[in-house]
Amino acid sequence: MDLTVLGTSGAFPGAGRMASGYLVRHEGFNLVMDLGNGALSTLQTEIAYQDVDAVVVSHSHPDHCVDLYALFIARLFHPERLPPIPLVGAPGVFDRIASLGSEVEELRQSYQARELEPGEAFELGPFRISTRPMSHWVPAMGMRIEANGQVLAYSGDTGPTPELDALGRDVDVLITEASWLEGQQEGRDPFHLTARQAAEHAGRAEARRLVLSHFWPTNDRSASRDQASESFGGEITLADEGMRLEVGE
Repeated sequence: MDLTVLGTSGAFPGAGRMASGYLVRHEGFNLVMDLGNGALSTLQTEIAYQDVDAVVVSHSHPDHCVDLYALFIARLFHPERLPPIPLVGAPGVFDRIASLGSEVEELRQSYQARELEPGEAFELGPFRISTRPMSHWVPAMGMRIEANGQVLAYSGDTGPTPELDALGRDVDVLITEASWLEGQQEGRDPFHLTARQAAEHAGRAEARRLVLSHFWPTNDRSASRDQASESFGGEITLADEGMRLEVGE
């Protein structure tokens, strides 16, 4: 299973960076996991937009799904008619994208949209995907993706929750949000993680590798790594646009 990072910023794209997005490839199947502001641009440095086989979206906030509309437009005006692609998302994702324009029927023809409650499991191509409810303002699902004995987990957006420990149990790679540096969470709703909290979850889950992502755009990412390393003894990677990892290597 091959993972490519498409975007690493939370809330809005940082300078020269994109909002949340990931490409997971296995046995020739191209699965996109979240597609926030600008992530479609990074995607096209890896594969053509028409080669996306399916999309899964953690929740309906624009920094995780707004480029679904851009992908729809690209597909709509492709020289040849493209078949609809599966879109599986938490409640509200399709409605969010449909609100961006007047082409709702065309959207329905471009995406085979399926809304599911966090906690459900399903299959897409070679992947078995299970979900768990995360702690966020809107319905949000963390994802656990398995194929050929390799396991990748992704928190999406969440605050501290034991559901994340279960999601990341014994995975090869755990991608977690790390929106805040220590202290920045004070006085805020508990719906995002500090890098230290992300590392604590990874430690309890006994994940083999922790990938920190979804950074607040103006934060010092090296400080995020330093704070996480105090709570997790395994390998820590700072996500970067275009970075490619082999899951289970």
